[in-house]
Amino acid sequence: MKAEEIESLLHRMGEAAKAETLSRFRAGGAVENKQQSGFDPVTAADKGAEMAIRSIIMESCPEHGILGEEHDDHNPHAEYCWIIDPVDGTRAFISGLPSWGTLIGLNHRGKPIAGMMHQPFTGEKFIASSLGAFLYHGDERFPLKTSGVSSLAGATLMTTDPYLFEGEEYAVFTQLRNACRLSRYGFDCYAYAMVAAGNIELVIESGLNAFDIAPLIPIIEKAGGIVTSWDGSSAAGGGRILAAANRQIHSQAMTEIAKSL
Repeated sequence: MKAEEIESLLHRMGEAAKAETLSRFRAGGAVENKQQSGFDPVTAADKGAEMAIRSIIMESCPEHGILGEEHDDHNPHAEYCWIIDPVDGTRAFISGLPSWGTLIGLNHRGKPIAGMMHQPFTGEKFIASSLGAFLYHGDERFPLKTSGVSSLAGATLMTTDPYLFEGEEYAVFTQLRNACRLSRYGFDCYAYAMVAAGNIELVIESGLNAFDIAPLIPIIEKAGGIVTSWDGSSAAGGGRILAAANRQIHSQAMTEIAKSL
């Protein structure tokens, strides 16, 4: 696929998802729980947005695979496979907080090659392909570039919730947090977008699925950053994730992680 074609599809899918999510945001709709114990919320916005995205894929490139959070996989071993998280940050969505986003990525033979994080309430689309990484806002387009901060002592670290870390993972998080200048919590996919935009330097997470991270990897990498698992391997399948603004920060963060593993 040509990069221009991929970007056009991402824009179309983002707008289709927006029609399903934005009208339901802060509207007090029903919330279902996907877990028998604990709380894993899903709403009509999640389900409707994913179906809208899938419809465009099936119409435009039916031979492609689809891996989504809310519906069954379709041809997941295809050469090209779309990765969908229709509302990343559903807890923020149902709380009326504009820190959720629609994630759509494209893998080629298992490798993330393009992605989008769309926050329709703020009107921001963070999109990456072989053309580069850009923030689209209204009719304007801005190139994305990660931070040049090269020391943890000057870095800002984010994670969605420190209490999601279990056992030794919490010690890892604490070790890294104490090495950084500042730590902030919440914001799900929006935190990764802020790495790409150059506003923060690190995100550390655990327990992620492929659809939580694969669409974000090209956005950060094309902006100059790096995303890996905690052992330095590919982050495309999810798990324990470290996203960094540059290789210097990433290397220092990996050293801190190793101290507690």
